[in-house]
Amino acid sequence: MRAGTIKAWYLVHKWTSLVCTVFLLMLCVTGLPLIFSDEIDRLSGETRQFGMPGVGSSSNAPGLLPLDTMMARALAARPGEVPLFMAFDNDQPSMTITTGPKPDSPGSEMTIQLFDRSTGKSLGKEEEGGVMHFLLDLHTDMFLGLPGMLFLGAIGLLFTAALVSGVVLYAPFMRKLAFGTLRTSRSSRLKWLDYHNLLGIVALAWMTVVGVSGVINTLENPINKLWQRNELAAMTRAYTGRKALDPSRYGSLDKAMAEARKALPGYNPQFIGFPGGRFSSKQHYAVFFQGDTPLTERLLTPALIDAETGAFTTARAMPWYNKSLSLSRPLHFGDYGGLPLKILWPCLMSSRS
Repeated sequence: MRAGTIKAWYLVHKWTSLVCTVFLLMLCVTGLPLIFSDEIDRLSGETRQFGMPGVGSSSNAPGLLPLDTMMARALAARPGEVPLFMAFDNDQPSMTITTGPKPDSPGSEMTIQLFDRSTGKSLGKEEEGGVMHFLLDLHTDMFLGLPGMLFLGAIGLLFTAALVSGVVLYAPFMRKLAFGTLRTSRSSRLKWLDYHNLLGIVALAWMTVVGVSGVINTLENPINKLWQRNELAAMTRAYTGRKALDPSRYGSLDKAMAEARKALPGYNPQFIGFPGGRFSSKQHYAVFFQGDTPLTERLLTPALIDAETGAFTTARAMPWYNKSLSLSRPLHFGDYGGLPLKILWPCLMSSRS
Protein backbone atom coordinates (compact mmCIF):
# COMPACT_ATOMS: atom_id res chain seq x y z
CA MET A 1 0.00 0.00 0.00
CA ARG A 2 1.42 3.36 -1.03
CA ALA A 3 2.06 6.16 1.46
CA GLY A 4 -0.66 8.36 -0.03
CA THR A 5 -3.24 5.58 0.21
CA ILE A 6 -2.27 4.86 3.82
CA LYS A 7 -2.63 8.54 4.69
CA ALA A 8 -6.07 8.71 3.08
CA TRP A 9 -7.30 5.65 5.01
CA TYR A 10 -5.75 7.07 8.18
CA LEU A 11 -7.69 10.32 7.82
CA VAL A 12 -10.93 8.44 7.17
CA HIS A 13 -10.35 6.27 10.24
CA LYS A 14 -9.33 9.20 12.42
CA TRP A 15 -12.20 11.54 11.65
CA THR A 16 -15.00 8.98 11.43
CA SER A 17 -13.90 7.63 14.81
CA LEU A 18 -13.65 11.08 16.41
CA VAL A 19 -17.00 12.33 15.11
CA CYS A 20 -19.00 9.32 16.28
CA THR A 21 -17.23 8.69 19.62
CA VAL A 22 -19.43 10.87 21.86
CA PHE A 23 -22.64 9.55 20.32
CA LEU A 24 -21.42 5.95 20.54
CA LEU A 25 -20.75 6.47 24.24
CA MET A 26 -24.30 7.76 24.70
CA LEU A 27 -25.70 4.80 22.74
CA CYS A 28 -23.67 2.34 24.81
CA VAL A 29 -24.76 3.87 28.13
CA THR A 30 -28.44 3.99 27.16
CA GLY A 31 -28.39 0.66 25.32
CA LEU A 32 -27.02 -1.35 28.25
CA PRO A 33 -30.16 -1.15 30.45
CA LEU A 34 -32.38 -1.53 27.38
CA ILE A 35 -30.83 -4.94 26.71
CA PHE A 36 -32.13 -6.07 30.10
CA SER A 37 -35.41 -4.14 29.93
CA ASP A 38 -37.55 -7.27 30.35
CA GLU A 39 -35.57 -8.40 33.39
CA ILE A 40 -35.64 -4.89 34.89
CA ASP A 41 -39.40 -4.64 34.37
CA ARG A 42 -39.94 -7.97 36.11
CA LEU A 43 -37.81 -6.91 39.09
CA SER A 44 -39.22 -3.41 39.45
CA GLY A 45 -42.84 -4.04 38.53
CA GLU A 46 -45.59 -5.85 40.38
CA THR A 47 -46.10 -9.52 39.58
CA ARG A 48 -49.40 -9.88 37.76
CA GLN A 49 -51.63 -12.88 38.41
CA PHE A 50 -53.47 -14.30 35.42
CA GLY A 51 -56.52 -16.50 35.34
CA MET A 52 -54.87 -18.93 32.91
CA PRO A 53 -51.10 -18.56 33.42
CA GLY A 54 -48.98 -19.86 30.58
CA VAL A 55 -51.79 -19.62 28.01
CA GLY A 56 -51.06 -17.00 25.37
CA SER A 57 -53.73 -14.48 24.46
CA SER A 58 -52.72 -15.07 20.83
CA SER A 59 -54.10 -18.61 20.95
CA ASN A 60 -57.69 -19.77 20.52
CA ALA A 61 -57.56 -21.96 23.62
CA PRO A 62 -60.82 -22.77 25.41
CA GLY A 63 -61.50 -20.37 28.25
CA LEU A 64 -60.21 -17.24 26.53
CA LEU A 65 -62.85 -14.57 26.08
CA PRO A 66 -63.94 -13.48 22.59
CA LEU A 67 -62.07 -10.58 21.03
CA ASP A 68 -65.33 -8.69 20.58
CA THR A 69 -65.95 -8.90 24.33
CA MET A 70 -62.48 -7.58 25.12
CA MET A 71 -62.89 -4.72 22.66
CA ALA A 72 -66.27 -3.78 24.13
CA ARG A 73 -64.73 -3.53 27.59
CA ALA A 74 -61.86 -1.38 26.33
CA LEU A 75 -64.21 1.03 24.54
CA ALA A 76 -66.51 1.19 27.57
CA ALA A 77 -63.54 2.46 29.57
CA ARG A 78 -62.78 5.10 26.90
CA PRO A 79 -66.16 6.43 25.68
CA GLY A 80 -66.01 8.41 22.48
CA GLU A 81 -62.77 6.79 21.31
CA VAL A 82 -62.18 4.28 18.50
CA PRO A 83 -59.96 1.17 18.37
CA LEU A 84 -56.49 1.53 16.86
CA PHE A 85 -54.56 -1.63 17.77
CA MET A 86 -55.06 -4.92 19.56
CA ALA A 87 -51.83 -6.74 20.51
CA PHE A 88 -51.31 -10.25 21.85
CA ASP A 89 -48.89 -12.24 24.00
CA ASN A 90 -47.73 -15.77 23.16
CA ASP A 91 -46.84 -16.70 26.74
CA GLN A 92 -49.55 -15.18 28.95
CA PRO A 93 -53.24 -14.26 28.49
CA SER A 94 -52.33 -10.57 28.67
CA MET A 95 -53.25 -8.34 25.76
CA THR A 96 -53.26 -4.63 25.01
CA ILE A 97 -55.93 -2.58 23.29
CA THR A 98 -55.01 0.87 22.01
CA THR A 99 -57.68 3.51 21.46
CA GLY A 100 -57.73 7.13 20.36
CA PRO A 101 -60.09 9.97 19.39
CA LYS A 102 -59.91 9.09 15.67
CA PRO A 103 -58.55 6.29 13.45
CA ASP A 104 -55.36 8.18 12.58
CA SER A 105 -54.66 9.54 16.07
CA PRO A 106 -50.99 10.35 16.76
CA GLY A 107 -49.12 8.50 19.49
CA SER A 108 -49.55 11.37 21.95
CA GLU A 109 -53.34 10.91 21.86
CA MET A 110 -53.36 7.12 22.21
CA THR A 111 -54.35 5.21 25.33
CA ILE A 112 -53.04 1.66 25.84
CA GLN A 113 -55.09 -0.57 28.13
CA LEU A 114 -53.84 -3.90 29.44
CA PHE A 115 -56.26 -6.81 29.92
CA ASP A 116 -56.30 -10.42 31.04
CA ARG A 117 -58.12 -12.24 28.25
CA SER A 118 -58.81 -15.24 30.48
CA THR A 119 -60.82 -13.21 32.99
CA GLY A 120 -61.66 -10.04 31.07
CA LYS A 121 -60.25 -7.92 33.88
CA SER A 122 -58.49 -4.66 33.19
CA LEU A 123 -54.90 -4.61 34.40
CA GLY A 124 -54.61 -0.84 34.06
CA LYS A 125 -52.99 1.38 31.50
CA GLU A 126 -49.53 1.00 30.05
CA GLU A 127 -47.66 4.13 31.06
CA GLU A 128 -44.92 5.41 28.79
CA GLY A 129 -43.10 7.43 31.42
CA GLY A 130 -40.27 6.36 33.68
CA VAL A 131 -36.55 5.85 33.31
CA MET A 132 -36.70 3.02 30.76
CA HIS A 133 -38.94 4.99 28.42
CA PHE A 134 -36.63 8.01 28.75
CA LEU A 135 -33.61 5.85 27.86
CA LEU A 136 -35.43 4.30 24.91
CA ASP A 137 -36.34 7.71 23.47
CA LEU A 138 -32.80 8.99 23.99
CA HIS A 139 -31.32 5.87 22.38
CA THR A 140 -33.78 5.87 19.48
CA ASP A 141 -34.02 9.48 18.35
CA MET A 142 -32.65 11.77 21.10
CA PHE A 143 -36.20 13.20 21.49
CA LEU A 144 -35.99 14.66 17.96
CA GLY A 145 -38.32 12.28 16.14
CA LEU A 146 -37.44 11.26 12.60
CA PRO A 147 -34.58 13.80 12.22
CA GLY A 148 -32.97 12.36 15.34
CA MET A 149 -33.35 8.80 14.05
CA LEU A 150 -31.79 9.70 10.71
CA PHE A 151 -28.96 11.56 12.44
CA LEU A 152 -28.15 8.49 14.54
CA GLY A 153 -28.34 6.44 11.36
CA ALA A 154 -25.65 8.69 9.88
CA ILE A 155 -23.58 8.17 13.04
CA GLY A 156 -23.97 4.43 12.51
CA LEU A 157 -22.65 4.77 8.97
CA LEU A 158 -19.64 6.72 10.26
CA PHE A 159 -19.05 3.98 12.82
CA THR A 160 -19.15 1.35 10.07
CA ALA A 161 -16.71 3.43 8.00
CA ALA A 162 -14.39 3.63 11.02
CA LEU A 163 -14.46 -0.17 11.33
CA VAL A 164 -13.77 -0.77 7.65
CA SER A 165 -10.99 1.81 7.47
CA GLY A 166 -9.45 0.40 10.65
CA VAL A 167 -9.27 -3.09 9.14
CA VAL A 168 -7.83 -1.78 5.87
CA LEU A 169 -5.30 0.40 7.69
CA TYR A 170 -4.01 -2.07 10.28
CA ALA A 171 -4.23 -5.37 8.39
CA PRO A 172 -0.94 -4.96 6.42
CA PHE A 173 1.01 -4.14 9.58
CA MET A 174 -0.50 -6.94 11.64
CA ARG A 175 0.66 -9.57 9.14
CA LYS A 176 4.13 -9.30 10.65
CA LEU A 177 2.86 -10.22 14.12
CA ALA A 178 1.18 -13.35 15.41
CA PHE A 179 -2.48 -12.86 16.28
CA GLY A 180 -2.89 -11.59 19.84
CA THR A 181 0.68 -10.35 20.24
CA LEU A 182 1.03 -7.69 22.95
CA ARG A 183 4.39 -5.91 22.92
CA THR A 184 4.33 -4.98 26.59
CA SER A 185 8.09 -4.42 26.77
CA ARG A 186 8.00 -1.70 24.12
CA SER A 187 6.78 1.88 24.43
CA SER A 188 3.49 2.70 26.11
CA ARG A 189 2.07 3.96 22.80
CA LEU A 190 2.90 0.68 21.05
CA LYS A 191 1.49 -1.38 23.90
CA TRP A 192 -1.85 0.43 23.83
CA LEU A 193 -1.94 0.15 20.04
CA ASP A 194 -1.65 -3.63 20.38
CA TYR A 195 -4.45 -3.70 22.96
CA HIS A 196 -6.61 -1.57 20.66
CA ASN A 197 -5.98 -3.85 17.69
CA LEU A 198 -6.58 -7.06 19.65
CA LEU A 199 -9.86 -5.92 21.18
CA GLY A 200 -10.92 -4.40 17.88
CA ILE A 201 -10.39 -7.60 15.89
CA VAL A 202 -12.07 -9.77 18.53
CA ALA A 203 -15.14 -7.51 18.62
CA LEU A 204 -15.11 -6.55 14.93
CA ALA A 205 -17.88 -8.90 13.79
CA TRP A 206 -20.10 -7.93 16.71
CA MET A 207 -19.53 -4.21 16.20
CA THR A 208 -20.35 -4.56 12.51
CA VAL A 209 -23.61 -6.37 13.29
CA VAL A 210 -24.63 -3.82 15.93
CA GLY A 211 -23.65 -0.86 13.75
CA VAL A 212 -25.39 -2.04 10.57
CA SER A 213 -28.51 -3.26 12.41
CA GLY A 214 -28.67 0.07 14.25
CA VAL A 215 -28.61 1.95 10.95
CA ILE A 216 -31.46 -0.21 9.63
CA ASN A 217 -33.48 0.43 12.80
CA THR A 218 -33.24 4.19 12.28
CA LEU A 219 -35.01 3.73 8.94
CA GLU A 220 -38.13 2.23 10.55
CA ASN A 221 -40.47 5.10 9.65
CA PRO A 222 -39.35 5.42 6.00
CA ILE A 223 -39.51 1.61 5.60
CA ASN A 224 -43.05 1.45 6.99
CA LYS A 225 -44.17 4.30 4.74
CA LEU A 226 -42.60 2.55 1.75
CA TRP A 227 -44.53 -0.62 2.61
CA GLN A 228 -47.74 1.39 2.88
CA ARG A 229 -47.21 3.12 -0.44
CA ASN A 230 -46.20 0.00 -2.39
CA GLU A 231 -47.32 -3.28 -0.83
CA LEU A 232 -50.41 -2.17 1.09
CA ALA A 233 -51.64 -0.13 -1.87
CA ALA A 234 -51.27 -3.18 -4.14
CA MET A 235 -53.07 -5.44 -1.66
CA THR A 236 -56.06 -3.07 -1.46
CA ARG A 237 -56.20 -1.90 -5.08
CA ALA A 238 -59.77 -3.19 -5.44
CA TYR A 239 -60.82 -0.76 -2.68
CA THR A 240 -59.26 2.31 -4.31
CA GLY A 241 -61.59 5.29 -4.22
CA ARG A 242 -63.79 4.00 -1.42
CA LYS A 243 -64.51 6.21 1.55
CA ALA A 244 -63.01 5.39 4.92
CA LEU A 245 -65.13 2.92 6.87
CA ASP A 246 -66.86 4.53 9.83
CA PRO A 247 -65.97 2.84 13.15
CA SER A 248 -69.69 2.28 13.83
CA ARG A 249 -69.71 -0.17 10.92
CA TYR A 250 -66.79 -2.30 12.08
CA GLY A 251 -67.72 -5.98 12.04
CA SER A 252 -66.87 -8.86 14.36
CA LEU A 253 -63.22 -9.22 15.32
CA ASP A 254 -63.70 -12.90 16.10
CA LYS A 255 -65.06 -13.58 12.62
CA ALA A 256 -62.18 -11.62 11.09
CA MET A 257 -59.61 -13.54 13.16
CA ALA A 258 -61.16 -16.87 12.16
CA GLU A 259 -60.87 -15.95 8.47
CA ALA A 260 -57.29 -14.79 8.93
CA ARG A 261 -56.32 -18.02 10.71
CA LYS A 262 -57.78 -20.04 7.83
CA ALA A 263 -55.53 -18.16 5.41
CA LEU A 264 -52.40 -18.57 7.55
CA PRO A 265 -52.67 -21.82 9.53
CA GLY A 266 -49.91 -22.53 12.03
CA TYR A 267 -49.14 -18.85 12.64
CA ASN A 268 -49.78 -16.78 15.76
CA PRO A 269 -51.37 -13.32 15.58
CA GLN A 270 -49.11 -10.61 16.97
CA PHE A 271 -51.39 -7.60 16.57
CA ILE A 272 -54.36 -6.20 14.67
CA GLY A 273 -54.17 -2.83 12.96
CA PHE A 274 -57.56 -1.16 12.61
CA PRO A 275 -58.86 0.78 9.58
CA GLY A 276 -57.33 4.19 9.01
CA GLY A 277 -54.09 3.55 10.90
CA ARG A 278 -50.59 3.40 9.45
CA PHE A 279 -50.57 -0.41 9.38
CA SER A 280 -53.85 -0.90 7.55
CA SER A 281 -56.08 0.52 4.83
CA LYS A 282 -59.20 2.58 5.46
CA GLN A 283 -61.46 -0.47 5.09
CA HIS A 284 -59.54 -3.41 6.58
CA TYR A 285 -58.50 -5.14 9.73
CA ALA A 286 -54.81 -5.95 9.20
CA VAL A 287 -54.00 -9.06 11.24
CA PHE A 288 -50.22 -9.42 11.51
CA PHE A 289 -49.07 -12.99 12.09
CA GLN A 290 -45.71 -14.33 13.25
CA GLY A 291 -44.15 -17.78 12.97
CA ASP A 292 -43.46 -20.16 15.82
CA THR A 293 -39.69 -20.60 15.45
CA PRO A 294 -36.92 -18.31 16.80
CA LEU A 295 -36.40 -16.96 13.27
CA THR A 296 -39.94 -16.80 11.89
CA GLU A 297 -41.38 -15.23 15.04
CA ARG A 298 -39.55 -12.06 13.99
CA LEU A 299 -41.04 -12.06 10.49
CA LEU A 300 -44.57 -10.72 10.14
CA THR A 301 -47.15 -11.63 7.51
CA PRO A 302 -50.26 -9.42 7.27
CA ALA A 303 -53.69 -10.79 6.39
CA LEU A 304 -56.25 -8.18 5.34
CA ILE A 305 -59.87 -8.76 6.33
CA ASP A 306 -62.73 -6.54 5.20
CA ALA A 307 -63.63 -4.78 8.44
CA GLU A 308 -67.32 -4.50 7.55
CA THR A 309 -68.10 -7.93 6.10
CA GLY A 310 -65.38 -10.03 7.74
CA ALA A 311 -64.40 -11.49 4.36
CA PHE A 312 -60.78 -12.39 3.67
CA THR A 313 -59.17 -10.05 1.14
CA THR A 314 -55.53 -11.11 0.81
CA ALA A 315 -52.34 -12.05 2.66
CA ARG A 316 -48.82 -11.34 1.52
CA ALA A 317 -45.37 -11.83 3.02
CA MET A 318 -43.49 -8.67 3.85
CA PRO A 319 -40.93 -7.45 1.28
CA TRP A 320 -37.20 -7.76 1.85
CA TYR A 321 -36.82 -4.30 3.39
CA ASN A 322 -39.41 -5.02 6.08
CA LYS A 323 -37.82 -8.41 6.75
CA SER A 324 -34.44 -6.69 7.15
CA LEU A 325 -35.97 -4.31 9.68
CA SER A 326 -37.63 -7.15 11.63
CA LEU A 327 -34.41 -9.18 11.81
CA SER A 328 -32.24 -6.18 12.69
CA ARG A 329 -34.04 -5.53 15.99
CA PRO A 330 -33.06 -8.74 17.81
CA LEU A 331 -29.58 -8.57 16.29
CA HIS A 332 -29.12 -5.05 17.63
CA PHE A 333 -30.19 -5.78 21.21
CA GLY A 334 -29.14 -9.44 21.38
CA ASP A 335 -32.53 -10.55 22.70
CA TYR A 336 -32.99 -13.60 20.47
CA GLY A 337 -30.68 -15.92 22.43
CA GLY A 338 -31.96 -15.56 25.97
CA LEU A 339 -30.10 -14.25 29.00
CA PRO A 340 -26.64 -15.73 28.10
CA LEU A 341 -26.51 -13.72 24.88
CA LYS A 342 -27.77 -10.63 26.67
CA ILE A 343 -24.90 -10.95 29.14
CA LEU A 344 -22.42 -11.35 26.27
CA TRP A 345 -23.63 -8.08 24.70
CA PRO A 346 -22.41 -5.81 27.57
CA CYS A 347 -19.08 -7.67 27.63
CA LEU A 348 -18.57 -6.92 23.96
CA MET A 349 -19.87 -3.40 24.51
CA SER A 350 -17.19 -2.74 27.12
CA SER A 351 -14.52 -3.72 24.60
CA ARG A 352 -15.92 -1.15 22.18
CA SER A 353 -16.13 1.55 24.82
